[in-house]
Amino acid sequence: MTSDSNQDTDFKSKADPFAQREAEKYETPIPSRELILELLQDTGRPLGRKQIAEKFGLESADNLEALRRRLRAMERDGQLLFNRRQKYCLVNNKDLIAGRVLGHSDGFGFLKPDDGSSDLFLSAREMKALMHNDRVVAHVAGLDRKGRREGAVVEVLERNTHQVVGRFLKEKGFNFVVAENKKISQDILIPKEGKGKAKNGQMVVVEIVQQPNQRHQPVGKVIEVLGKHMAPGMEIEVAIRSHDLPNEWPDDLLEEIEPLKNKVPEKAKKGRVDLRETPLVTIDGEDARDFDDAVYCKKTPKGWKLLVAIADVSHYVQVNSPLDKEASSRSTSVYFPEQVIPMLPEILSNGLCSLNPEVDRLCMVCELYINEQGKVVRSRFFEAVMRSHARLTYTDVAKVLVDGDKKLAKKYHKLLPDLEELYALYKAMRTAREQRGAMDFDTQETKIVFGENRKIEKVVPIERNDAHKLIEEFMISANSAAARFLNRKKMPRLLRIHEGPSVEKLLTLRTFLGEMGLHLGGGEKPTPLDYMDLLASVQGRADAHLIQTVLLRSMSQAVYSPETKGHFGLSLDAYAHFTSPIRRYPDLLVHRAIRHCIADKPPESFAYGFPEMLILGEHCSANERRADEATRDVMSWLKCEYMMDKLGEEFSGIISAVTGFGFFVELSGIYVEGLVHISSLPRDYFHFDATSHQLKGEKTGMNYRLGDKVKIKVARVDLDEKKIDFELLQKSKKATTSKPRKARKPHKSKKKHLNHERK
Repeated sequence: MTSDSNQDTDFKSKADPFAQREAEKYETPIPSRELILELLQDTGRPLGRKQIAEKFGLESADNLEALRRRLRAMERDGQLLFNRRQKYCLVNNKDLIAGRVLGHSDGFGFLKPDDGSSDLFLSAREMKALMHNDRVVAHVAGLDRKGRREGAVVEVLERNTHQVVGRFLKEKGFNFVVAENKKISQDILIPKEGKGKAKNGQMVVVEIVQQPNQRHQPVGKVIEVLGKHMAPGMEIEVAIRSHDLPNEWPDDLLEEIEPLKNKVPEKAKKGRVDLRETPLVTIDGEDARDFDDAVYCKKTPKGWKLLVAIADVSHYVQVNSPLDKEASSRSTSVYFPEQVIPMLPEILSNGLCSLNPEVDRLCMVCELYINEQGKVVRSRFFEAVMRSHARLTYTDVAKVLVDGDKKLAKKYHKLLPDLEELYALYKAMRTAREQRGAMDFDTQETKIVFGENRKIEKVVPIERNDAHKLIEEFMISANSAAARFLNRKKMPRLLRIHEGPSVEKLLTLRTFLGEMGLHLGGGEKPTPLDYMDLLASVQGRADAHLIQTVLLRSMSQAVYSPETKGHFGLSLDAYAHFTSPIRRYPDLLVHRAIRHCIADKPPESFAYGFPEMLILGEHCSANERRADEATRDVMSWLKCEYMMDKLGEEFSGIISAVTGFGFFVELSGIYVEGLVHISSLPRDYFHFDATSHQLKGEKTGMNYRLGDKVKIKVARVDLDEKKIDFELLQKSKKATTSKPRKARKPHKSKKKHLNHERK
């Protein structure tokens, strides 16, 4: 082997700028990724593993094995490419792009680059050898007919689809499975010996035994038969497996929780503030089973003292225990209609950690002092033991406080003065919230009502009353106080961040508003108050719903991160999730950080640093999205099932989204959405205007815009695709656009804040 030491930098003696980090993480540290990349850059040509080891002077078996693992990891992460000559070379961002494959039901796909650059289009031919979620390296092969960058795959870095849920079918002597996830467009071939006990039409789980290539589609074997396609509850079984949701407890966790009982041990109560005589109460929905939070307030000479007591999950779930590892893996409880996949086992979620009435429970308390104007002036945190004095529901509390229900007032007469004080505090805090400019949007959530044998009876809206808003306001205040407390202590912590609209979305929004004769204040950086002033100015307009929808869609998605970027929607400089540790892992991390501070320990000795929090933030954000997608899939399935016996029926609705291939209509009073495809519209050539959210007819001048009222007929329901097709019958008279009126205070009825940060 020739040596290039005379020409290249001497990397044997070169200082590694990340040597300390490597030494902290590994017993036998080797050169960092950054130094390996620098070596290849400096050398200017591919190098084999032995050559790289020689360059760094690595000789021991342990070091050589560590280098092998590091190079393989860098290859998987798209930092290096292992070529056909068995050598490692740099992935040049100008020529080669590493990223994740996003499949499409029509056979083509996209490569989402790791560096955040624009996606590459992958043709159906390229996708023949790939599956959704694979990681690959590709180069830009040119532009497609739509002007998009088109990619050609150079190397598959990692296969990430190993199991598929779908429907087992037999056709012309062949067995195959059609994936439930429509991003996987290839059918999976099932050899006769791999079909197991699967019968035609059944839902199954398939293990991929041969990944696809340019000549062959994927091959699999049936490893689980779920049952009949239309069996009750099948939609949840499919969603669990399609989204890879952990739903079984590992053996070591079961062993850990075996000694736990429903009663809190006496020794666990020692050293805590005793709040058992304080009339804390829980206020939740009728169907709630776990109770994270309890509240109590009393009047003070200058305002109120509010106690927000939260279940002390961190006492039971120790760092790196089997319980902790499983909670981290799940990150969140997943809520399906009439079924929950909890983050924690039932002995904790519904037992020891749940603030059930009339039993002792451990809690972490946020004590808030709030002035007459509804602003928090002081706060502190402490560990306590409490006893909930009542399990109240939103419905009953609203009837007592808002409707003046005398029968219920008599039932809760002992608690009535405390409830009235809570309501007085809420109204003061609500005023402060509106002055701050925190966002409130009139959005609508729905739930499915089942009858016998899980047959869907109806889809109904979830009504939010002042009791919901009261608890929401108190939880937001406690969450905000937790963020401020940890920031003051300079603790590594996970925050809930919500950035303002991007430059691109803001430009699109302003163009749309300009066409409507409206203006969003704030210049290049509008505030939440600017948004709410605009929304208040259009109250009463026929197109107010349209304007609100477009405002909502200009927002970014809230995520978890240790970076201090504030919460745009709530108009807060810092915000954390503290109030739901039973069902959200980020809240548990916040509790641990607060407990660390209460014990007067330095930030450096905390179990987590900034890098760990960054990784956990990305992990929890991804699992939150996974849970949302699984829930949406189940709701779509159930709504399709509900509409199957309504073929040919006529309904009124409102256009809820407009695309280049048609528009979606939400049915009034039914809360089900379906597509009116562009091909079914009156004979004309329609142009899609993304800025104004409408389809415009070239000849007739007819247009279909977001928010327009229409009449439709149910034309087709496809449960496999989870799609409903409508046929347009009539379009109502187009909403007129009036001039914007002077801004006024937001209307208070039926409002819901942007991210619904309840708990």
